[in-house]
Amino acid sequence: MEKINPSIHPAWKALLSEQFDAPYFSELKSFLIAEKKNNVVYPAGNLIFNAFNNTPIDDVKVVILGQDPYHGPGQAHGLCFSVPEGVKPPPSLVNIFKEINAELGIPIPKHGNLESWAKQGVLLINATLTVRANTAGSHQGKGWENFTDAVIRTVSDNKEGVVFLLWGKYAQAKASLIDSKKHHILMAAHPSPLSAYAGFNGCGHFAKTNEYLLQTGKTAIDWRV
Repeated sequence: MEKINPSIHPAWKALLSEQFDAPYFSELKSFLIAEKKNNVVYPAGNLIFNAFNNTPIDDVKVVILGQDPYHGPGQAHGLCFSVPEGVKPPPSLVNIFKEINAELGIPIPKHGNLESWAKQGVLLINATLTVRANTAGSHQGKGWENFTDAVIRTVSDNKEGVVFLLWGKYAQAKASLIDSKKHHILMAAHPSPLSAYAGFNGCGHFAKTNEYLLQTGKTAIDWRV
């Protein structure tokens, strides 16, 4: 079987080597090769592991878990909820910015690039790391969830005092992968306009995250972008 050598930060690669060598990952790679022959896939190949390259495991203080990459042109760049500068922030991200504004008084930004969060230790991962253009959920059940579940377990096992922000039922189902004695789990509704009113708005997660980080001797996250 061909050895898979993804462009991912060496510290992550060392901890996740069993995943890259597993049969499911080889099948996932074959699926993506076939998919790209007939369809546009987001994000670009060099950005699939962008979250891990921006946030090495030694730096992880917060994990935000999304479900799928954005599936519109130019949106996905490997960080959940984030879009590159020059791309209109999608509605879920606008609601995130509104919540930060309500909690902390930070002005709502003009762009939606969350790289500054990633550089501070916020791991921004989707459960599924790729998607077919214009087709939400199209790469679910192909193997990515095996990989990202392993990522969550790896953070839980190798770190202490990480804040996990689980928004919506899909993300909340991942709580079973996290050692709640070692880490701090915050749950709320998803920031999508379809559900934000049901408990994301007013959740206080960004202020609570910083309170917990400071209580455990870490530096707070600057939520400005």
